[in-house]
Amino acid sequence: QVQLVESGGGLVQPGGSLRLSCAASISIFSIIAMGWYRQAPGKQRELLARITSGGSSNYEDSVKGRFTISRDNAKNTVYLQMNSLKPEDTAVYYCHALKLERGKLNDYWGQGTQVTVSS
Repeated sequence: QVQLVESGGGLVQPGGSLRLSCAASISIFSIIAMGWYRQAPGKQRELLARITSGGSSNYEDSVKGRFTISRDNAKNTVYLQMNSLKPEDTAVYYCHALKLERGKLNDYWGQGTQVTVSS
């Protein structure tokens, strides 16, 4: 199984930056895709960014150009660099992994980390 441990959340002023980290318990080479989701109070959990084992990435329109997903294979870690943060970015951010195991796809979730953007 895959364990995902997130860190890096906190309080930041509008226009500021945060870098979220997601450390996986196994080599991320074996994970098909990893992504970052967020969920604000009263709203659906939404996919923000995803990166595949092949290195391709994609972003939700609201964060495109502001957020960057990356990976460090040596550290088994995926990052989300968040710049130009806005109050509407306030949410719990979750790391997600998709892995093929015994012929079926399984997904794993981190515990979530709170990001609050406020002056």
